[in-house]
Amino acid sequence: QVHLVESGGGLVQAGGSLRLSCAASGRTFSSYNMGWFRQAPGKEREFVAACSRSGRYTYYGDSVKVRFTISRDNAKNTVALQMNSLKPEDTAVYYCAADLAYIGPVSRLVSDYDTWGQGTQVTVSS
Repeated sequence: QVHLVESGGGLVQAGGSLRLSCAASGRTFSSYNMGWFRQAPGKEREFVAACSRSGRYTYYGDSVKVRFTISRDNAKNTVALQMNSLKPEDTAVYYCAADLAYIGPVSRLVSDYDTWGQGTQVTVSS
């Protein structure tokens, strides 16, 4: 099906920025709605951002709406998450996910995504 690999995580000071990237295998990347989720210890996996197959329509979790931007480059089979004004509460493992359905709406639900990357750690210090 599809294999996802995240990169770009690391340690950053509060107020700083990071750009995460997710590289997808296969030739049908443009058929997938794509999402970013995160999970901190002791917490549920949380919706961060998602975009439609074309990248035209984007959606964000309330806690990141102003600060994060999702984008995709279908020619390169990548989806990115630009994270600005980072806060300590953004510290989590960030996961890229693909909804393999060829049609359907963009979802905010973990259960609607079929394939996940291994995750990349983002740590924001005070």
